[in-house]
Amino acid sequence: MSRDFAPELAGFRQEVAQWLDEQLSGPFAHLRGLNNHVDLIPERREWEAALGKARWGCIGWPEQWGGRGASIEEQVIFAEEYARAKAPSRIGHIGIELAGPTILLHGTEKQKQQFLPAIAAGQDIWCQGYSEPNAGSDLSNVRTTAWLKDGRWIINGQKVWTSMAQFSDWVFVICRADSGSQGASGLAYLLVPMNQKGVTVRPIRQMTGEAEFNEVFFDNAETAAENIVGQPGEGWKVAMSTLAFERGVSTLGQQMQFRNELEELVALAKANGAARSPMIRQRLAKAHVGLTVMRASALRMLANDDPEKTPASAYTYKLYWALWHRNLGELAMDVQGLSGQIGTGEADFGSLTHMHLMSRSETIYAGTNQIQRNIIAERALGLPREARGVQHA
Repeated sequence: MSRDFAPELAGFRQEVAQWLDEQLSGPFAHLRGLNNHVDLIPERREWEAALGKARWGCIGWPEQWGGRGASIEEQVIFAEEYARAKAPSRIGHIGIELAGPTILLHGTEKQKQQFLPAIAAGQDIWCQGYSEPNAGSDLSNVRTTAWLKDGRWIINGQKVWTSMAQFSDWVFVICRADSGSQGASGLAYLLVPMNQKGVTVRPIRQMTGEAEFNEVFFDNAETAAENIVGQPGEGWKVAMSTLAFERGVSTLGQQMQFRNELEELVALAKANGAARSPMIRQRLAKAHVGLTVMRASALRMLANDDPEKTPASAYTYKLYWALWHRNLGELAMDVQGLSGQIGTGEADFGSLTHMHLMSRSETIYAGTNQIQRNIIAERALGLPREARGVQHA
């Protein structure tokens, strides 16, 4: 994919920018620049509904399911303009970018009819039930169980680091449907309602002062027998498809947010005199170069047209951006000096300090940097697997 877009797409970019500016200068002005995921939830649900009504919520989906059937280039443009307009971070992104595409690819017609319209309309918020206390980066070690009883799946176990669980309507859960299975075999991919007595959510307070992450406990929680994506035992295959969607067009929007942060940092360095330091200037320049490389890598990754096959470039992407952003956070603290360590309330820091604190988690979630290197070695380069310990049921 070219780093630039065809001239005829300029009109589409203008349309996107105009709609976003009208909304964020009008009824949703109070949401502009809101990047955390836990504030103003009712208002942000209204924002998701407005996006859905205008068919901007999931523009890459087929029109039949509430999208616009947009091309990859158009999806990238929307993601970039969304970030450029400093629109609020999407509380519906798990449904839009992960659950929905997975259902589109692997779901039954009934599942599409039941779940996709509500996601596209901004009505249902989703979360992801993957990680467990003993199955974080090693997803195949999940111990949450599910079995069929009287036409219902009965689910027991615990998930952790579940973003937005306290506000979500549904969760997709990787669980063990075959009690005698180990590793990637015997798993199921279930769609489970959150609003039931068998589901308990406990927020985990982060060092930013927020509680975006949660523990989720399933105690004889239930979902309908037909709410399984794929067949019992195919959960690993479906789960890997979901992970592949994480490397979609939203990566370009993420990069525009990174650019906003870098521009804020450059402006601060000029204003407070930090830019007079040759070392600071060199690190700012290095950050700019790294962001340019990141964009080129993402466009190469998006050029892949086979959703079932992960291109080699995708294996390196998460490791690259997590390290880049962590370094930017450290640079932000050096540019701010002591003022960056002072908050106005309990863990109430400025945007750059908040970015620094959040960037520490990015080298851990969605697979630690160490695990990412193993994945690159084994899946992308075809090197022998690292020795694993014996798994016990």
